Amino acid sequence: MIEQAERMKGLTSAIFSQIEDLQKKAAALGTDVIQLSIGTPDMVPAAHIIEALKDSASCGNNYGYTLSKGKSELLTAIAQWYQEKFDVVLDPATEIHSLIGSQEGLAHIGLCLVNPGDVVLIPDPGYPIFSAGPLIAGAQLHKMPLTAANNYLPDLDGIDEDVLRRTKLMILNYPNNPLAATAPREFFEKVVKLAQRYQFVVCHDFAYSELAFDNYRPHSFMSIPGAKEIGIEFNSLSKTYNMCGCRVGYIVGNSEVISLLGRLKSNFDYGIFAPLQLAAVAALTGPQECVEETALAYQRRRDIIVDGFNSIGWHVERPKASMYIWAKVPTEQSSFDFTVDLLNNTGVAVIPGNAFGECGEGFIRIALVQSEERLVEAVARIKKWLD
Repeated sequence: MIEQAERMKGLTSAIFSQIEDLQKKAAALGTDVIQLSIGTPDMVPAAHIIEALKDSASCGNNYGYTLSKGKSELLTAIAQWYQEKFDVVLDPATEIHSLIGSQEGLAHIGLCLVNPGDVVLIPDPGYPIFSAGPLIAGAQLHKMPLTAANNYLPDLDGIDEDVLRRTKLMILNYPNNPLAATAPREFFEKVVKLAQRYQFVVCHDFAYSELAFDNYRPHSFMSIPGAKEIGIEFNSLSKTYNMCGCRVGYIVGNSEVISLLGRLKSNFDYGIFAPLQLAAVAALTGPQECVEETALAYQRRRDIIVDGFNSIGWHVERPKASMYIWAKVPTEQSSFDFTVDLLNNTGVAVIPGNAFGECGEGFIRIALVQSEERLVEAVARIKKWLD
């Protein structure tokens, strides 16, 4: 029998695997499954992005190794994009580094900053990589509960001072996955002051920066005075430009932290396939109407679910951003039991909230990754079942 390393024992994909297996079983039995569980965009990149990929893939010179930092064209494009979107000035040479998807960077950042036993503050509920990465680094996790009573923001004043003294890293994510919550500028300002006082690094996952609705604009953590002194921000082209399979992400912010991550990555891997980087440049510097259209598509989908659920007495909040709906279980069941019953009785697949942490119990996450017609069908099936 092969014995696993101690660091593996805290890692699990049990709930996600179980839901996937249940979906496959239902489909094998002939159920028309409406997949609202995994947050994989069903939309495609804009035509000019695909053309750039085709053109660069046709060039034989683009098939060699690339440096992990990223091509200069991509780093410059990211800097320009940040300045235009958020009025944030970044040095492409020292304050930006490309990533093979932002999740890769989130997984590795703990290895750069955390020694065994150091504290990492993570949100609960939170995206699983927020805990998995620090666990691999040997961190002691301190969970920050995100509750409706506090607008799904961590209670910064409620964190014990002894914990703060031992903290090396705080991980935040707004717009949020799975909660679809947003954070006001005042919250980020308070975070900066806290990090400066206790000398820890703030890591902000900003992957849903462009999926915002009703004229709401999310705040980049880098736009907060002092944030660059103590913070980094991860972003990605996956959701903004429907390029999730391309695995093009990046980190911006504190140059020392980025240098550390760059050194680690230079020992682990090479850079992103050159044609994908050039397609990313086309996405960031080309027409941005596709971004607006994507956000509007998710807004319409959000309204179908929110209005549909509310019309049948299942009250859910109307989020201002992201591609998810966070809904309280409308029965007396656990999150997992309700998810299984929902799939078996309606063919609608979602993720139970406890997959994202203890504080997710009693909720489900719905990913808006199907067409409007399929979402209307999902609401109709659920209405028939709950009636």
